[in-house]
Amino acid sequence: MRQFKTESKRILDLMINSIYTHREIFLRELISNASDATDKLYFSSRAEGETGFNRDDFAITIVPDRENRTLKISDCGIGMTKVELEENLGTIAKSGTLAFKGSLDAESDEELIGQFGVGFYAAFMVANKVSVTSRAHGSDEAWCWQSSGSDGYTVTAAERENCGTDVVLWLKDDTDDDKFDEFCDTYRLNALIKKYSDYIRYPIRMEMEKRVQKEGTDNEYESVFEWETLNSMTPLWKRSKSELTDEDYSGFYRDKFGDWEAPLLTIHTNTEGAVSYNALLFVPSRTPYNFYTKEFSRGLKLYTNGVLIMDNCAELLGEHFGFVRGLVDTQDVSLNISRETLQHDRQLKAIAKGLEKAIKRELLKMLQNDRENYEKLWEIFGLSLKFGAYRDYGANKDLLADLLLFRSLDKNELVTLDEYAEAMKDGQDAIYFAAGESYERISTLPQLELIRDKGYDVLCLTDDVDEFVMRIIEKHGDKPLKSAVEDAPQLTDDEKKAIVDDEAANRELLDKIKESLGGAVSEVKLSNRLKSSPACVSGSGGLSLEMERVLKAMPDSKGIKTERVLELNSTHPLFAKLREISLGAPETLAVYTRLVYEQALLAAGLPSDNPAAFAGSIVELLLK
Repeated sequence: MRQFKTESKRILDLMINSIYTHREIFLRELISNASDATDKLYFSSRAEGETGFNRDDFAITIVPDRENRTLKISDCGIGMTKVELEENLGTIAKSGTLAFKGSLDAESDEELIGQFGVGFYAAFMVANKVSVTSRAHGSDEAWCWQSSGSDGYTVTAAERENCGTDVVLWLKDDTDDDKFDEFCDTYRLNALIKKYSDYIRYPIRMEMEKRVQKEGTDNEYESVFEWETLNSMTPLWKRSKSELTDEDYSGFYRDKFGDWEAPLLTIHTNTEGAVSYNALLFVPSRTPYNFYTKEFSRGLKLYTNGVLIMDNCAELLGEHFGFVRGLVDTQDVSLNISRETLQHDRQLKAIAKGLEKAIKRELLKMLQNDRENYEKLWEIFGLSLKFGAYRDYGANKDLLADLLLFRSLDKNELVTLDEYAEAMKDGQDAIYFAAGESYERISTLPQLELIRDKGYDVLCLTDDVDEFVMRIIEKHGDKPLKSAVEDAPQLTDDEKKAIVDDEAANRELLDKIKESLGGAVSEVKLSNRLKSSPACVSGSGGLSLEMERVLKAMPDSKGIKTERVLELNSTHPLFAKLREISLGAPETLAVYTRLVYEQALLAAGLPSDNPAAFAGSIVELLLK
């Protein structure tokens, strides 16, 4: 028995029990090693002038044996000598692939999967004994390395007809919690190969059971076993876009991402430079059932040279584009020694930035050239884009503002900020918006009367996040974004003077009305925007009434309240009635004032401050 050339038990236990989080990873690692060995034979043969390499002759075979609880992975690669077996398997974390890569020409662009040399030891997560029988290319001898774990290993002479390697795992016994015999099930193995190793460049073959009709019978069947190639070998994303059809893309998407509908948008990009990668991204045509919950896992599948490393790499996709599904294949991202988690490095950030630009570019193209489908996308994922613009204090507002849609009050259809700005009236100083529970409710807001009289359009905000988004964006081009409910429209000097004079003439009445409301409002003033309505309510201090409503619906919202302002239309007959009451029957002014205020709240879509008092005031008025 030979000892590992490290602090054997402690380090091997760490690798087996801590580095890998999913025991099924062992199959990916062993298949990747087999692919590396085949690559080495190919590269060596080519360097020696040999041609006619046919990858079908170099299949990787998987042989499960349920009766004996073994699993065998074989390749026809370059193999290992006795010395190489001891160096590569007897020294933990020594990578034969890494050394081989270093021996290649510096200008070579060949890609090898293995880099770290510890993936082999993942086999001990599922096996209590592992043997590696190998015959090196050009050698007449074969050798068998065998180990039962951290106690050590043996290397003995063996027989193998051709060069290559056989790895045999004796699976652990099943327990109540772990069923290791699943790795003798051909259907389970097939699923794992398709998940992790579908794009290994050599055929991965296994005997699969099939039910066929017995010859000469109508309904009798028997089982037959046939060798099948389980992997597709050629990644779709590495093929030229010109040779792929929409059906190729949608078929791939439905198969790999478990959706029964074709995607709304496909993005296929190949980037070369300081960081090189291939990406194939999809915008689904419907939301996953848990998309707006904490259980949803955003991110892209990450491949390294066609081998799946992570199912959901969140670092590659910002939350604002979290609805995008797809994959990235690169050899430029640094991995830890298990190839299972990423280092947070500049290459990863560069890929994420490149993907963000590609997604934005394709979404804009869709917005401009395929408006119908973009509006479908907006209906499904618009909320995600709006939250993205608001999140992190507007860090991504410039990226996303061009993609946002809002309903135009004029047209009752969705428009962009650009489209609104292009249609603005001469002299209009701002882009106006109003928030409410629906388009219909917003269209009846009394605060919009002057703006509508001037012919200005208004963007209707019906989602809770909308007004927060507008406040964080602040301006579009040289036009500020203003609330049509909270911010007064631009007035001429004559209009401003008329309001000042009118308020001065009615100051005593305004003060009496404020006093009668008992602190419900911080100010009572004459409105500069009402035309036919008697009154309206607005907010002051930067927090609108709609924002207050949204914030109050959240947990820990105690103390959130905006100051309310009651605006009165001095040209309305009701204002003359209030003046008359204040002079002739001042004791009833409070009743009328409360009714005017509550009516203004209802017109704004706000709940009554005191429904019982409101109802009582109506009764009192009816009895007069």
